[in-house]
Amino acid sequence: TGAKGREPNVITSLYLGAANLEKLNLRLQEKLARIEANEVRYKEYRTEDAELLLVGFGTAGRVCLSVVQEARDRGIKAGLFRPVTLWPFPMQRIAELAERVRGILVVEMNAGQMLHDVREAVEGRAPVRFYGRVGGFIPLPDEILPEVEKLDAETRSKVAVPAY
Repeated sequence: TGAKGREPNVITSLYLGAANLEKLNLRLQEKLARIEANEVRYKEYRTEDAELLLVGFGTAGRVCLSVVQEARDRGIKAGLFRPVTLWPFPMQRIAELAERVRGILVVEMNAGQMLHDVREAVEGRAPVRFYGRVGGFIPLPDEILPEVEKLDAETRSKVAVPAY
């Protein structure tokens, strides 16, 4: 078999017997846990004192860098979280940041695919809003900044309600 001294590398989608299938699935779950522990990559910009958090990846994330600075110039303490890897998704870090901010704006160049991951990570700790462009359009700072200002006004005027 060419696998002398090691497990043979057999790729199959057919494992007969519940015990064999369970063994495979447990091994795959261990592998996924190792990947999640070691391969999550992200960058943060001005999140240490941020009250509002922008989340964007790729080109949209780069555009958000200038939006954070413009918002701060206008007195809004914004920060940016840029996932470098979308899988595994940096759920833990987003959850931690959600504990500290008043609101989150997800900016994407699609219809909101990452939005669902962010909402799952946040678990209602902070309001999550979305701004996206599709069809190859790039979200521009002049379009994103009003969304940040709207989120700022919305979250300043609301009394915090504890999450249960």
